[in-house]
Amino acid sequence: MPSSPQSAQRNARGRQRIAQEAARLIAESGIQDFEHARRKAASRLGIHEEALWPRLADVEQALREHQRLFASTTQPGALRQRRASALQAMQFLQAFQPRLAGPVLTGLAGDSSPVILHLHCDDAEAVQHFLHDQQIPAEARAWPLQLAGHASRQHYPGWEFAADGIAFELVILPEDAVRQPPVSSDDGKPLPRATLAQLRQLLADE
Repeated sequence: MPSSPQSAQRNARGRQRIAQEAARLIAESGIQDFEHARRKAASRLGIHEEALWPRLADVEQALREHQRLFASTTQPGALRQRRASALQAMQFLQAFQPRLAGPVLTGLAGDSSPVILHLHCDDAEAVQHFLHDQQIPAEARAWPLQLAGHASRQHYPGWEFAADGIAFELVILPEDAVRQPPVSSDDGKPLPRATLAQLRQLLADE
């Protein structure tokens, strides 16, 4: 049975409220995973039916608007600083075919945003040994991602550390993921990622 115009309007308002609350959580509470922020926002607002939730793209748009309204003087500087740090890190980790992902690439990075790098290596311990040899203290962690050709998210190992006040997350993916990158669990489309050369161009264009 088709929904009434009033019901459709109410659902649209609910999606907008979830997107705005998720954006606030990301901007103010340090939550970095958009899906986690969306789920937490929906729970806070008492909207538990996932079919009534906004798309992750809607959360991203709400975050852009939140930053425009509340962080227009600080966010651009934080973004530039993290992109420059990402460039240095990708040069340092070039042997692992790094790809920049997340808010530093999409332009949504703020003061609490980490630099997210996808490294491609079938031997996860090789990254650990590299960091150890370079005397970089890092903590092990795992991240949920859905690779192309997989039906659901899986947890992939990695390392996190801080340098010059900026957090870094190194997610270790199989070498095949260079050509078959992670996809959005929302629509199955490849997540935006950038090579070292593409990041250089991005910085040059700023």
